[in-house]
Amino acid sequence: MPDTPNSRATRQRKQKLPAPAEATEGRQPRGTRRKRETRTRLLDAALRLMAEKGIGSVTINDITEAADVGFGSFYNHFESKEGIFAALVEWVFEEFADTLDRLASGLSDPAEVVAICVRHTLARARREPVWGQLLIREGFSVHALNWGLGQRLLRDSQSGISARRFVVSDHFLCLISVTGIIFAAIAAEMHFSASVTPAVQGQKPSGLGGQHFAERAAAVVLQALGLKRVEAERVARLPLPGYPEIKVCRAKPRVR
Repeated sequence: MPDTPNSRATRQRKQKLPAPAEATEGRQPRGTRRKRETRTRLLDAALRLMAEKGIGSVTINDITEAADVGFGSFYNHFESKEGIFAALVEWVFEEFADTLDRLASGLSDPAEVVAICVRHTLARARREPVWGQLLIREGFSVHALNWGLGQRLLRDSQSGISARRFVVSDHFLCLISVTGIIFAAIAAEMHFSASVTPAVQGQKPSGLGGQHFAERAAAVVLQALGLKRVEAERVARLPLPGYPEIKVCRAKPRVR
């Protein structure tokens, strides 16, 4: 039977080979994977160095050396040291802040929202000391209130004031005080969880680094926001939604 235009077109479509992207089932090209891996190594190195020394004491050369990446390759990913710091903040803090929002999305009480965020933040700092170190070191910098965590605390405290759940005379100074409580609690939690010396262990019965430390810290934060002690402690001990699943910010030592 002779071919008709329609039958030839149909056969050509059936014989057409899949496009390269389809043939590899969506796998990214090697160059793209390598570029992503290099960027991750730079971020991981910057995280460890800036947590240890602070952004002002870290150079681009320090970062590329720690990441085992060529100096010139840095500029394929970031324009400057400030650029990688901004990306680092988004990488390690913004996603965590978004996760906290999801965990607290079904809550209507601003006090419970703040308590959950404080408890999860302390828990993560204990699990990931490098993350906690960076949070403490840069938490009082000029960037702090622009971070996701700082913006959430500002928003949630204002929400509580508007709802008359929180009673504060000076919102800004209260926010600074609350932030200081959180950072001091993180530092204490990290220190006592890492220490195994008898001298430090002897201090634990006094309450330092002891049981329910995150809940106790959350209760103090709520009291700073105007809640009575009994109410603050009740809210701080309510069931805690599951721990956030973090897929970034590993910051493990690189094997040479």
